[in-house]
Amino acid sequence: QVQLVESGGGLVQTGGSLTLTCAGSGFHLPYYRVGWFRQAPGKEREVVGCIDGDGREYRGVPLLSDSMKSRFTISKDYTDNTLHLQASGLKPEDTAVYFCATDLVLNAGPGCYLNSRKYDYWGQGTQVTVSS
Repeated sequence: QVQLVESGGGLVQTGGSLTLTCAGSGFHLPYYRVGWFRQAPGKEREVVGCIDGDGREYRGVPLLSDSMKSRFTISKDYTDNTLHLQASGLKPEDTAVYFCATDLVLNAGPGCYLNSRKYDYWGQGTQVTVSS
């Protein structure tokens, strides 16, 4: 059974850092493209960034939305079937539930999606709260 589970959220002060983890089960997550999204109360879901799948000729390349590039980065850990979203310089407006998602397409080639509608499998989310 395909499953994604996010963890690592919590309460952090303005300017602080967090590393969120997306763990896959039922498939080898680092070989698929994965998007990170967030949703604050009363707001629409917003893209944070994505990382593409891995094949023989290329490694995963993270793609961050313009507003996130300076403070967020995405990486993969092949040893424990996880992806990570590293966030630094956090601001109160970063407070949201953070989700990871995948389209579960293997060997999809380079590139990933910043559009949440392209992803079919989602985790339950992890809450990040940034205090001012």
